Amino acid sequence: MSLEKGRTHVAAVDVGAGSGRVMLATFDGEHIELAEAHRFETPLRTDPATGYDCWDSEAIVREIRVGIDRAEVMAPIDSVGCDTWGVDYVLLDERLRQVGLSVAYRDDRTAGLIDEVTAIMPAAEIYRRTGIHFQPYNTLYQLRATARDQPGWLASARHLLFTPDYLHFRLSGVIANEYSISTTSQLLSLETRDWDPELLALAGVRPGLMKKPVEPGTVLGPMTDRPGRRPVLVIAPGGHDTASAVAVAPLGGPDEAFLSSGTWSLMGIESQVPHVGDLARGFNIGNEGGVCGRYRVLKNLMGLWLIQRVRKEFGDPSFGDLVSSASAAPAWGSLINPDDPRFLNPASMTDTIRTLAAEHGEPVPEGLGAVARTVFDSLALDYARVKDELEALTGRPLTHVRIIGGGSKNALLNQLTADACEIPVSAGPVETSALGNAALQLMGLRKIGSLDEARSIVRGSFGVTEIAPVAPVPSAVRNRFRAIVQATATVR
Repeated sequence: MSLEKGRTHVAAVDVGAGSGRVMLATFDGEHIELAEAHRFETPLRTDPATGYDCWDSEAIVREIRVGIDRAEVMAPIDSVGCDTWGVDYVLLDERLRQVGLSVAYRDDRTAGLIDEVTAIMPAAEIYRRTGIHFQPYNTLYQLRATARDQPGWLASARHLLFTPDYLHFRLSGVIANEYSISTTSQLLSLETRDWDPELLALAGVRPGLMKKPVEPGTVLGPMTDRPGRRPVLVIAPGGHDTASAVAVAPLGGPDEAFLSSGTWSLMGIESQVPHVGDLARGFNIGNEGGVCGRYRVLKNLMGLWLIQRVRKEFGDPSFGDLVSSASAAPAWGSLINPDDPRFLNPASMTDTIRTLAAEHGEPVPEGLGAVARTVFDSLALDYARVKDELEALTGRPLTHVRIIGGGSKNALLNQLTADACEIPVSAGPVETSALGNAALQLMGLRKIGSLDEARSIVRGSFGVTEIAPVAPVPSAVRNRFRAIVQATATVR
């Protein structure tokens, strides 16, 4: 391992659905520093033969290797680990070659499959077994779509690797499924922490396609294809980016919520036990696997995906200009349900926002400022709705919301969140997925002894901004939003 001035260097590969980055993390025994080695746009394409929206897995691997090489120019790295978004996967045949395509979760091939599956196994039973919320893009429904439309892919497949598992395989040659990313599939048993055979059958796959998951922080093996170069270990962090992010969130106790704000917003609490009763299922709350035996009891919300698309449709103004335009627009002028399934991948996000506002009797927003303000106001009210649900689930009031991730830089949304939730919020750190990824690698290297120690180190290395509520949300606004959500709610 590196002995440069007592420092340890690791490469944290954090790939989101919009962009990826390779970050060099340096640990001196007391503090962690992050430096960006490489950033790239996550390559998404439409396959001409099938029409599927697909990830270009080869291009992602090439970008990661470029990033690792650049990180090694900056410092001698000791390990590398990858985290990504959830649910998506790559199939490999007996010769470890990719089978078929890596279809992206926003592809519409899974439409209607939740109803088809729950007609065979009741939703309550699926939820009891897995604790995972129902989303049309869950791996369960993706695999059932593959079994229906591309059965040859599954017939040839001998391994299923979720996206970070595949990246680790390409770096190390090791076949392994990591626990936190595996839980997003809605195929993993809460009780056994292994694959549920009846759900696999529902998905249309044979037993043995996936390995029993390994825990975050597991050393998989050395990087391959490095003749004459110093050894670098491949370590599985929390393979799901939110698992890595929450691992180092500055949570101060069980009554504080995290809000991982990015393309998706994931809001919840950390718990030692899952919540799988009727109330949790009614709220469609997920119990995703965390690190060190913990659960992330959370809601998966559409998040800044809406504003990312709006920004592109208005010609890519700077994010600062977009937020300034939204700040100048009237507050609570128009509202939408940001979790309406029609926002998943519309042809035009702006037109869909306007259409759904009109559908619910809301003023139709015109211009960048009004459209963006509609998104931000509605997201803040959505966070307040989830806060209420989490409080009902636990029977305790929440005292703080910890906003982490890229969205924590949005001062307007942070203030709106504090106002809507009526409790203080904090913003930061920003690169929490990369930080948690690095911290779990350092735990695997035995440089950090525990999760509590990792959180303490991150708190001491990166500041947070505290935001107090200042402007109460009128009750009429809350009632409008509640009516819109109820009109589009789906009960399973």
